[in-house]
Amino acid sequence: MAVLMSRRILRSFGSLYTFGRCDSPSITCQSFHGSHDLSTLGYSGLFKGGPSVLANRWLSTSILTPDSGEGAFPTDLLSTKPMVTAERSIGLCQDLIIPVTNFHNEDKGFMVLAGDVFDVPIRKDIVHRVVLWQLAKRQQGTHSTKTISEVSGTGKKPWRQKGTGRARHGTLRGPQFRGGCVMHGPKPRSHAIKLNKKVRRLGLKIALTARAAEGKLLVFDDLEVPNHKTKNIVNYVTQMENTKKLLLVDGDSINEKLKLATQNLHYVNVLPSIGLNVYSILLHDTLVMSRNAINKIVERMHTPINR
Repeated sequence: MAVLMSRRILRSFGSLYTFGRCDSPSITCQSFHGSHDLSTLGYSGLFKGGPSVLANRWLSTSILTPDSGEGAFPTDLLSTKPMVTAERSIGLCQDLIIPVTNFHNEDKGFMVLAGDVFDVPIRKDIVHRVVLWQLAKRQQGTHSTKTISEVSGTGKKPWRQKGTGRARHGTLRGPQFRGGCVMHGPKPRSHAIKLNKKVRRLGLKIALTARAAEGKLLVFDDLEVPNHKTKNIVNYVTQMENTKKLLLVDGDSINEKLKLATQNLHYVNVLPSIGLNVYSILLHDTLVMSRNAINKIVERMHTPINR
């Protein structure tokens, strides 16, 4: 049995000498060297590839763990390419961690966004219903026309019924005459339609989720600006990539300096958190919210609906 084992060892090292390197994944030079000493077995003079095989011990695969005593992993062997991670699934109601900054691009830490507000399933039909509700509710409904009783003019019959050769008429205030009435015309009314509060709240959550998933939701520590100069806001917007319209949302009342700095820019609008709505979010491609605004929105979404 010992002779058979020695012949197998010689064959394996002879194949290593033929190729000049350790190519077989099943044979690890490091493990062999750790279990047997070539000088004691008497095989040091049988092959010239022995030192080269021992020199190529680094080709064997090993796993570095905190308990292993091989030291730190060589930095020159580490890849500089960023690690590719799987894309995050949307709509799992998972809390999101987003960096916090300001107008000066300073690092202000991180903030956790509630998953039940900023990571809900996307429903286009809900967003469509909410937008229709908003646009219908904001219509003034002041359109009005005059009926035959409201048009000024006499009620006398213009000419006799027969004998004139003209068409018969009973009044000059009818819709067929110039300056006459309008039949079945619009009257002042409300165009608002009914939409449940639960659906309205869900539409706002979906809009916030969409902006967060697109990477178009920025969180600022605050919306304080040093002065009311418009050029400061213009310089900040120009530094942002793929931004055409910007919506700034603050928690409480809008800062007067920020209001003056943005009032001449048609592509920058400012809203308090109480005025944040689905249509405004969809109208702007980038949403910037302060910490206070995030807390106000989350508190509003978690408040029970009064029935």
